[in-house]
Amino acid sequence: MLEIASALKLDFPESAKAQRQHFLVTQPMDNLGSVLKKFLTSQKLLGSTEVLERLAFEACEDAFNDGVRILELRYAPTYIAEGHSHLTYQTIHTALLKGIEKARTKFPMAVGLICIIQRNLSLDKATDVAEFAIENKKTFIGIDLADNEEGFEPKKFATLFQKAKSHGLNITIHTGETPSALAGQWMRDSIEILGASRIGHGVQSIHFPEIIQLLKEKNIVLEVCPYSNYLTQAFKTYDENPLKKLKELGVAVTINSDDPGMFGSLLSDDYVIAQNNLGFTREDFKDCNQTAFEHSFIPLNEKQKVWRL
Repeated sequence: MLEIASALKLDFPESAKAQRQHFLVTQPMDNLGSVLKKFLTSQKLLGSTEVLERLAFEACEDAFNDGVRILELRYAPTYIAEGHSHLTYQTIHTALLKGIEKARTKFPMAVGLICIIQRNLSLDKATDVAEFAIENKKTFIGIDLADNEEGFEPKKFATLFQKAKSHGLNITIHTGETPSALAGQWMRDSIEILGASRIGHGVQSIHFPEIIQLLKEKNIVLEVCPYSNYLTQAFKTYDENPLKKLKELGVAVTINSDDPGMFGSLLSDDYVIAQNNLGFTREDFKDCNQTAFEHSFIPLNEKQKVWRL
């Protein structure tokens, strides 16, 4: 970030501590919305295909060096294009694919891309992104709905996700992250109306027994991110995270990193929390990794080339 900001002659603090506070989220924020506002600082750095290619390659490289062999990355075309009118969705996508292909050539890993629709933008923009994902379904493995949950219920986007699914795109929806009395309904709608086979976060399901039952009946996988849940204050402490409880209740769970670049973290940081605060054993990790392998949207033949559990 500092290299790119310097090249673009952007203003940022001089001290290392202040720089981390300026660019990164490394301490708990008030809520998910306040975390997302922090992303507007990094958004300014994403203005060239060269930067995008580099970031895609380095995201893969960092994950590989952390022990990851099957990697799903996701991005919102609207987020990168905002303020960079010279970049089209297609040029953005092509640059990211170029960086990923460079990484796959260098590292023995399987990598897939998921397209994100930002739920806080207009339905017209969301439609454009959904159509873009469908047009590029050979290079996307799935489609996602993300951004602030409050005030942007998932069922508004039902027709877009139903169409994407009919064209063969897998569905994962960010929901059930924010503490809310509506979290259970958001999760139900994401599964029953939008067609999600996986849920990004979904940790508030612990408060809704009927949603726990739905997750089990339909074998819906939760993508749980303990470190992120703490930073966004989905749960006030690491110890409160329901990852282990959900697993013990029979819900299919996986352990994931969330925006590791912005949060200054790696997947292994989430593993440390699972082990030290939630009592995860080696067998628990093995179970979660097997679930992740089976439910990853990346084609099976690509996964099998790099994975031996």
